[in-house]
Amino acid sequence: MVPGMNAEIRTLEESDVADWVRAQYTGFHIAPSADAQEVEARRSMIDLARTRGAFDRGRCVATFRSMPRELTVPGGAGVPASAITNVAVTATHRRRGLAARMMAADLADAMERGDVASILIAAEYPIYGRFGFGPATWVSNWEIDVPRAALDDRYAGPEDGGRVDMATLAELGEFGPGVHDRLRARTPGAIDRPPLWWRRTTGELRLHGWKERFCAAYRGPDGRVDGFVLWDVQDHPWPGKLPRVELSVADLTAATDAAERALWRFLLSMDWITLITTGYRAPDDIVPLLLGDPRAARTEAHADFLWLRLLDVPAALTARHYAGPATGLVLEVRDEVRDGAGTAAGPAAGRFLLETDGKGAASCVPTSAPADLSLSAADLGCLYLGDESAVRLAVLGRVAEHREQAARTADTLFRTPRRPWCPDVF
Repeated sequence: MVPGMNAEIRTLEESDVADWVRAQYTGFHIAPSADAQEVEARRSMIDLARTRGAFDRGRCVATFRSMPRELTVPGGAGVPASAITNVAVTATHRRRGLAARMMAADLADAMERGDVASILIAAEYPIYGRFGFGPATWVSNWEIDVPRAALDDRYAGPEDGGRVDMATLAELGEFGPGVHDRLRARTPGAIDRPPLWWRRTTGELRLHGWKERFCAAYRGPDGRVDGFVLWDVQDHPWPGKLPRVELSVADLTAATDAAERALWRFLLSMDWITLITTGYRAPDDIVPLLLGDPRAARTEAHADFLWLRLLDVPAALTARHYAGPATGLVLEVRDEVRDGAGTAAGPAAGRFLLETDGKGAASCVPTSAPADLSLSAADLGCLYLGDESAVRLAVLGRVAEHREQAARTADTLFRTPRRPWCPDVF
């Protein structure tokens, strides 16, 4: 018997928290141990009923937890989702099915709660497809060579009657939640930020690695805060007395187009800054085209970000809006759940009839009608928020067409004018 194969999988008790934090820190290569202050801070963040560990001979060797989140879908509606995080297996216990067993238990709990989907951010691409997750949003990170950006150096502030002002983190805690809620209402793929998120960002709760950041807010002509930006600055040696200062954007949240343009322009016009790192933005973010020379924005990273797994297909497909009417599109979804010991039919498995009206609303019900398209649960996750192309997946052989032009019909329905984006790591 391989050691650890029969490890106990269970939710935590108070007495397990310190050992669980140690295992998580070890799995993520943060530190071999955690002090009492760190353990106390981590305890304030977790719901014991949604936090699991694998225990071998009484020692925690794998970690897993989930959190409630509301996920914005095309059309602006929010659906209940289970956000999975802190998945780590100690190197001594890899490849023993521990993560699969914890995942199966969490998915079962999510379905019982009535969650429409589970979401996560994958540290490695190959892991989560086998659990029915597909990459539903992508991100890009640009490095902007400011001296080559061909910007108007006479810029002195917004010309729309608005203004940008510095703000304290305490002030951010007051206006920030409302601004973010307005952003996520118009951004498929965005999730809510609970009070704990704001406590950590503003420094009310300080965990390992916290640092105070600069903050500025944009107010529209009516005086309302419509956006904010958080950033860090690193000053390098100045060769020949020429500035070489790097600005790293930690968060730029804009509830209006004017706020988004004004905040980027504010950062780009700052004295001494020679390089701006944008942080993870939507792949079709406006920032490169704000520059006089878009080539000054070099793509430093372009990668998958939010992974999504549907748990209730009819509820999920009914919740979002679509680009046009369809008399009926029948999707056959293959789905299996692995629990470390075997596989069973997953919650997304079945055949479903999707019908939409001319205004974007839809209904989705199980059906026995012949399938127009067949695909895996993971690939349905890729399509759900509108980022992926059913036609492209068909070319790859991952979507099978059983009716001519069915993939094109799916593309017409599912795709969105702007790409979905999740601004948050969780």
